[in-house]
Amino acid sequence: MLSHLFNPANITAAVLTLIPFFAMVFCPSTVGRFATLPIKARTLCPALLSIPYVLVTVSAGTFHWDWFALYTLLPIAVSVLLWQAKNLDPDQHGTWRDFCVLAVLGLAVDLRWFEPAWPPSFGIFNKFLLLDAGLYGFLTIRQLNGVDINLRLRWHDLRIGLREFAFYAPVAIALGLSLGFLHLHAGLPTLLRAATAALFTFLFIAVPEEIFFRGWLQNLLERRLGPNSALLLTALLFGLSHFNKRAAHFNWRYVLLASLAGIFYGRAWREQRRVAASAVTHTAVDTIWSLWLR
Repeated sequence: MLSHLFNPANITAAVLTLIPFFAMVFCPSTVGRFATLPIKARTLCPALLSIPYVLVTVSAGTFHWDWFALYTLLPIAVSVLLWQAKNLDPDQHGTWRDFCVLAVLGLAVDLRWFEPAWPPSFGIFNKFLLLDAGLYGFLTIRQLNGVDINLRLRWHDLRIGLREFAFYAPVAIALGLSLGFLHLHAGLPTLLRAATAALFTFLFIAVPEEIFFRGWLQNLLERRLGPNSALLLTALLFGLSHFNKRAAHFNWRYVLLASLAGIFYGRAWREQRRVAASAVTHTAVDTIWSLWLR
């Protein structure tokens, strides 16, 4: 019954989509290899991100040339804009090109602009292909410093991440329960379920969001606004990105709690400018919520 989901074309597409992500977060030296290519080759390389779209949609019989053109040209446009930003802003204070790229990638994922391109149940490909385009653009083309997306966890990542979780959790639980947003569930999950939930959340929710909001957005805003203003603005934007989650209307309770969470995620990131640290906080929050408080 699940053969249409796990056929060879879809499995190949998933592998091709995840390879750039895992290569850059676990083997950062990958970035340096691409940086040695001639600039024309470097800016055209991300067009290969259209291959997973072709594999999935041809297999499902839903291929459309306009969506193929978008997944081919948008990653190239990201690379071109960030190449211009690199040349015009060598000190990396952030230009309109950087923020334009972030706005397009962020809104496309949050508002699901491009998910109609995919068969049902395959929308997650859109999120990761756009993440791949951003990772390639900001790290290989723009060569943005201060990101540190290396996910080889260190002791201080865990220490900082769990410390910020400990600061946030009492406030969030008290506020969430009082607002009726959180609901306590009794019982203990199995160790396997808890570990699976934590691992899935870390790799597929926390890390992508922390790369975008802390590694890119807060990082660039700090250069314009200073650390505290950047922290608060990024947290607010992070909260607003949850306005349409779990509700058909503006979910202000979710926005409020997510904005508060964003402050602690941002604090975890900026201590040593490590995405891994903020991803630990983010994972702990989301895992506890999904297991006991949703």
